[in-house]
Formats: sequence, C-alpha cells, structure tokens
Amino acid sequence: MKPFLLLATRPEDAAADAEYAAFLRYGGLTEDELVRIRLESTPLPPLALADYSGIFVGGSPFTGSIPAEHKSDTQRRVEAELAGVLDVVVAADFPFLGACYGVGTLGRHQGATIDGTYAEPISAVTIAVTEDGAQDPLLAGLPRSFEAYVGHKEAISRLPEQAVLLASSSTCPVQMFRIKTNLYGTQFHPELDVAGILERIAIYRDAGYFPPGEQEAVEREVAAAQVHLPTRLLRSFVERYARD
Repeated sequence: MKPFLLLATRPEDAAADAEYAAFLRYGGLTEDELVRIRLESTPLPPLALADYSGIFVGGSPFTGSIPAEHKSDTQRRVEAELAGVLDVVVAADFPFLGACYGVGTLGRHQGATIDGTYAEPISAVTIAVTEDGAQDPLLAGLPRSFEAYVGHKEAISRLPEQAVLLASSSTCPVQMFRIKTNLYGTQFHPELDVAGILERIAIYRDAGYFPPGEQEAVEREVAAAQVHLPTRLLRSFVERYARD
C-alpha cells in the first residue's frame, strides 16, 4: 500500500506525537503506512501525489483568521506551503482529510469565511449529520447524531457554494463538509478519544481554549461524554482510499 501523509503543525512534542499515534491507531496504520512531516519545524519538501494514498492535516495552535501582521514567520510559511499543496490536491480531487486546523485550511483555500463567530471551548458536542452527510461514504455506518470532541478559536461561518455540508451542531453550523468527491474537512476531532482529549487539555491549559481555573471541570465534562464514534472516520478514509 502507498502510505498516507500527515501534515502536522504542533510545536509541542507531546501533542505532536500523541496526534500521530492517534492517526496511526484509529486509521489502522503502521508507521511505514503513515508518513509524518512536522511543518512547524521543517519546510515542506517537494511532494508527488503519486507517492501517497491520501493526505491528512491535523490540528494546530495556529489561528488562521488573525491579521497577517500578527502571525509568526513560521505560521506564514506553513500557510503558504499548505495553500500550495491544496492547489494541486483540489485540482486533482486527491483524497484529503483536514481536521480542526485542517478544516479551516481547506475552507480558506476554497473561499469560505472563517472567523471567531462559532468558536467552541474544549468540550464534547452533539454532531448532527445532514441529508447529504447520510449519503456520504465516509459517514456510512454512523448514526445521524453522535458525540465528538471540539476545541477551536475560529470556524467556518460561511461555506462556499461548491462545498457540501455533511454535518453541523447547535454551536457551530459547519462541523464537516466536502469539496468535489474526495476532499473533506471536519471541525471536530476524529482522532481524539478520552485519553487524547485529556492530554490536550493538560498541554494547552493556558492557551485560551477554556476559561482560566476551569481545567478540572472541563476534564470532568469530557471524561463523562460518550465519544466513541468519530474515530471511525479515520478508518473509513483509509479503507476507501488505500491503494497500491
């Protein structure tokens, strides 16, 4: 099988390694089958889509909707590199799944409006699958509603006309969408289980994803949530797009 590619941007080693481990575990992949490039620490090398089965983009502490003058040189480089990748990926309708930061990356490339209107603190929310989502092969076998973990300072407030809305929630209207046939973005985290979200809370406790002093309450809330189904998306993506 040609490997999948994870384009990662987390500077914290613990968070980056846990994210990679989660994509491996829930994608049913070995390290040989999931190549990781940490864009926050190294420029993107030349990529040939023919070498891969598909591409993942994970989460990030970067906030894409802030003014350019407030972005670091690293963030500006990473955004330019990802935009270049998407120029090729979208034109080819090449399998792509962007989660959290990845949903904004794909959305911005396609003309979505992204701002802080529908930011969500770290929490578990109920995802409602749309009629189009119920017909999408990546969501096959999932119920019309399920719990998922979120935590983001920006979100899509307006989808471009060419996007298909696949899932929503009461607090964030765009939780999952598709471009063309094979390009997906999810605002929620399909890679996170309870252990994963608790580790993220510990790492990002001072990053503004929940009010100061409420870490224990947030931990209790996410630990009590029934989040078991979103990880199936990763296996579905791998099974659908793996190729020799």
